[in-house]
Amino acid sequence: MSQAILEHVNYTTKNPQKTAAWMQKVFGWTIRWEGPALNDGYTIHIGGDAFYIALYAPAEAPLASSDPHSVQNGLNHLGVIVEDLAATEVAAKALGFVTYGHADYAPGQRFYFKDDSDVEFEIVSYRTD
Repeated sequence: MSQAILEHVNYTTKNPQKTAAWMQKVFGWTIRWEGPALNDGYTIHIGGDAFYIALYAPAEAPLASSDPHSVQNGLNHLGVIVEDLAATEVAAKALGFVTYGHADYAPGQRFYFKDDSDVEFEIVSYRTD
């Protein structure tokens, strides 16, 4: 049996356009598709050739969530691998994101930030030596 590959993640955000804009600046991703979605909502697919994140906004403002770690089906965080951790952190901070949870651990280094929809991102750079 061949190994399965994750193609996309779909999550609800306050403003898909604003979220896509910062993802373009911080990660260099491109918009693959955008348009009308479920229940009169709107979705933007942003990513690379082999993957994307579907940024969905319902017709009415989404409800705020509690701690996702305590809610079944909660999105705890999204992990993104980058080549230059420091440059990515500079780009995230330039957009007003507060970084935290910096760690140097066996496979590499990482930090976290939450976007304007309170979604947590873990940014990782793995060691190559």
